[in-house]
Amino acid sequence: MRKFLEVAGFLLLLQGIGGLVHEWTGWFGLWALVHRPDALAGHEVFASIVLAAAGVAVLIASERAAKK
Repeated sequence: MRKFLEVAGFLLLLQGIGGLVHEWTGWFGLWALVHRPDALAGHEVFASIVLAAAGVAVLIASERAAKK
């Protein structure tokens, strides 16, 4: 379970950072998933920040789960 949480947290953090980099520079257009859904149109920066924060939270949770 710990490894799954680490991988999921890392992917969420990576997508959040990639979405922010894509919004600010135009790079990472192929794998930044935040700009693809029509429901997020106009809210890409907010969604990327939420993804990055969720990734950090899951990584912290995986560290705490490892201690038990």
